[in-house]
Amino acid sequence: MTDENKLRSLILAPYIVKATALIGNARYVGGNQFRHAFATLGILLDYKYFSNPVLLKASLVHDLFEDIPFTDKSILLDLDSDGKAVTSLVLELTKDKNETKATYLQRILEKGTFDAKILKAADRISNLTDINRSIFTDNKITQYLYETEEYVIPMAQQVNPNMVIELTDLIKKRRAMLIGV
Repeated sequence: MTDENKLRSLILAPYIVKATALIGNARYVGGNQFRHAFATLGILLDYKYFSNPVLLKASLVHDLFEDIPFTDKSILLDLDSDGKAVTSLVLELTKDKNETKATYLQRILEKGTFDAKILKAADRISNLTDINRSIFTDNKITQYLYETEEYVIPMAQQVNPNMVIELTDLIKKRRAMLIGV
């Protein structure tokens, strides 16, 4: 099956409907988590993950349980034949409220599935693209760049060398932004 046919056969509508719950969750950089979900999906499509419907569907709802904590964790299970796998991937990427950010990222780096690492790298690319000084302090941006280097780049090294290049380029541009270059 060609990439075009794979995309034609991909049914995202049930996941888009569930992702609409994120419309009410504003992002500090503007917009909302719903738009961020679509940006993450777009990054995965840009990297040609056409033949991985679970990954693509999970990208649309990857922040659902974290951003709307009262969400019933079973709501994705029966959406379609991929529901169980999508739920598993989303839960794997959901930060537990008792985890520090470093512990969470270390868990994904050390124990995460291939798809979890791909999705986390795409998520971070989206976040780094949106980060700006009008919203975040220089210290917060510096910490975020450090986390990316410490945890997310090693994840990307395990799954997609082109994502490593993009993440590295984004870090370089954000550091230049901090010093006014």
